[in-house]
Amino acid sequence: MRVELREKIIEVCDQKIEKKGASVSLSFYAFFKSKNDQPEDLMETARWWIETHKLDHFEKANKIKAMIKAGV
Repeated sequence: MRVELREKIIEVCDQKIEKKGASVSLSFYAFFKSKNDQPEDLMETARWWIETHKLDHFEKANKIKAMIKAGV
């Protein structure tokens, strides 16, 4: 996954954790606006989330952030 996308995911995870607490869960859609204005980024994230790591639809933000930081 590209560095820019990883940075965006960490930023969104941090925002969600700050706003809703350490136990907050999210889906890969949380990193994008409701409009489909970044289809390549959405598909890259979906592939990482679903195909590569076989994650559930909702996962803990802390888990996703840790995976991204670890370079998984």
